[in-house]
Amino acid sequence: MKLRLHLVVDPMGWLCISMVFGIWLYNTFFVPKLVLLPHYDEGHIPWALVVCYYLASALCLMALFRASTADPGRLPVDPHIPHSEREQWELCNKCNLMRPKRSHHCSRCGHCVRRMDHHCPWINNCVGEDNHWLFLQLCFYTQVLSLFTLVLDFCQYYYFQPLTRLDQEKFTTRHELALLRVSALMGVVMFGGMSSLFYAQMAGILSDMTTIEKMSQFSSETYGTKRSWQWALAEVCGTRWKLLWFLPLRSRQPLHGGHHYRSHV
Repeated sequence: MKLRLHLVVDPMGWLCISMVFGIWLYNTFFVPKLVLLPHYDEGHIPWALVVCYYLASALCLMALFRASTADPGRLPVDPHIPHSEREQWELCNKCNLMRPKRSHHCSRCGHCVRRMDHHCPWINNCVGEDNHWLFLQLCFYTQVLSLFTLVLDFCQYYYFQPLTRLDQEKFTTRHELALLRVSALMGVVMFGGMSSLFYAQMAGILSDMTTIEKMSQFSSETYGTKRSWQWALAEVCGTRWKLLWFLPLRSRQPLHGGHHYRSHV
């Protein structure tokens, strides 16, 4: 898979991803300006804390960009079907094209996606075989950034030493609503929502089930065999090197022997 852009023309999806980007922008620039950098300038916190916050923010943005623009595994109009795998392909009743089993036709995107998990409007893209690992990264780094923001908001009012170069009464009057309420509320919502989504995605990966398969009427017949978490994540991420699982700026290559198909009994 090359690092090429894959854009979905969907106004509703553009609106959703703009909202996600707006939340990221708010917490990335507002929280450091009012909390992180002032306390660093007065020596209350180490430089490593500032670097870690901006690193988590950068990784979150890169995962969002890659997940929303990476090809999820779109099938070409005239796919090459290996002779040994012809029995594992079927005809899509919506676009009348051949596709491997466990693929799904996305009505919003208008094409079939290999091992499609679901269509996510918040990234304006399908989550499929080739970008599932990026969607996992997005969930993970959003949790980290949201929790980091919540901790900073809490420490600003209950732990950090008062800023000597700042009028505390004026600061509270001007920024308490934006910092304590808006930022903390967004942190709670994003951390709670992404934590539950991340758990659901990990459970599906470990049980070898996509979200669509769980919701289908044949879900009781499509359960795969239990696999070790290392192999399950290695297959999704396309590498056995665990450190590379956390890097969004790379390409994914399917593991040899990682593809297996199941048929309904």
